[in-house]
Amino acid sequence: MTKSQTHPSGAFDRALERLEPALKHAEIHPEALERLRHPKAILSVSIPVRLDDGGLRIFQGFRVHHSDLRGPCKGGLRYHPDLDLDQIKALAFWMTCKCAVMDLPYGGGKGGVAVDPKALSPLELERLSRGFVARMVDFIGPDTDIPAPDVYTNARIMGWMMDEYSTLVRKRTPAVITGKPLSLGGSCGRDTATGRGGFVCLHELARDRGWKPAQTTVAIQGFGNAGQAVARLLHEAGYKVIAVSDSKGGILNRDGFDIPSLIKTKNETRELKAVYCEGSVCESVDADRIDNDEILAVEADILIPAALAGVITGDNADQVRARMIVELANGPIDAEADEILNAKEVTVVPDILANAGGVTVSYYEWIQNRSGDYWTEETVHERLDAHMRTQLHYVLDLAKKHDLPFRTAAYTLALRRINEAVEALGTRRYFNGD
Repeated sequence: MTKSQTHPSGAFDRALERLEPALKHAEIHPEALERLRHPKAILSVSIPVRLDDGGLRIFQGFRVHHSDLRGPCKGGLRYHPDLDLDQIKALAFWMTCKCAVMDLPYGGGKGGVAVDPKALSPLELERLSRGFVARMVDFIGPDTDIPAPDVYTNARIMGWMMDEYSTLVRKRTPAVITGKPLSLGGSCGRDTATGRGGFVCLHELARDRGWKPAQTTVAIQGFGNAGQAVARLLHEAGYKVIAVSDSKGGILNRDGFDIPSLIKTKNETRELKAVYCEGSVCESVDADRIDNDEILAVEADILIPAALAGVITGDNADQVRARMIVELANGPIDAEADEILNAKEVTVVPDILANAGGVTVSYYEWIQNRSGDYWTEETVHERLDAHMRTQLHYVLDLAKKHDLPFRTAAYTLALRRINEAVEALGTRRYFNGD
């Protein structure tokens, strides 16, 4: 019986366990693995916020530097009532691996505040965001740790944080935060980058297998920013998106949906409706209503979980009928489900590759902020598409060469690149003259 079977592990320990299948193929020095087991630094802060009614409330905030072996730490900031430190450590570890897979000059970081942002007024949310930066000012920086938006944070919040940091250090510093509004130094193409990166992975693999877009069906769980972006690109490329869902439920039509119409209605009414629109006139189209969980079992060639973590588990993995899963969400498939899906020969494009478009364009934003040379959206798209294809094919070649699941191949590539940095600093082998 394994350790994980006898003693339930936390999120960070479970994240580290995902490395095990890759270790035999990565051939890394033990010191590299030891470094990955221990986050470099953790800061926990209390943030006092004056509420609109005059009262005071204290919020708990965290920031984790998992690794800076390959460059400054990089990772999102999330606002969520169930946030805890162990979860943040796991997410920071994934960012270390994601940046290594994408060969970006970054390490991994993550942070956030335990709060329900919907319960705060806009003014309270601004005070919280600026208060968080005031507590973190010596822990973040353009050469140290560069945060970005994540769950329940957005471009405006990143703008507040950048402005507060600049005020505190008495120097305009746009490169301290990415995912900002364009008017405050943000990058064109950042808002759709996660979905675009996932689309590039999907499209390249479909072409590798000889799948024709018009004959390829797709189901998407989650119709927020990333889900909408990938859906729009799929529609434009001729794929048949037959099912989409949000937290309230989903819709299914075997003939496929007109995605621009769904996006228009969703963003205007906050409801997911089966419609076809011409201009401002929208008509209902035939569709079956399904639960958010039911979409995971829809018969489609490709399934894209783009919402929550842990939605595909050992309990429901057998019900998945897709031939390929593209993880736009962080951690939507657990380890037990991975084993079942591998046995069914379902290709899983892991989150550390599939949703890495966001951090890649954040890197481009950081470059633009530091150089003062801002790029067009076309340039951002071209560079992102090329970079995603390059790293995808590194993973694909590893998977084919060693007959590995895609996730194992991605972690193998990440470990090899992290190991190169550890070896460059010197290990026991070097210092003992072995």
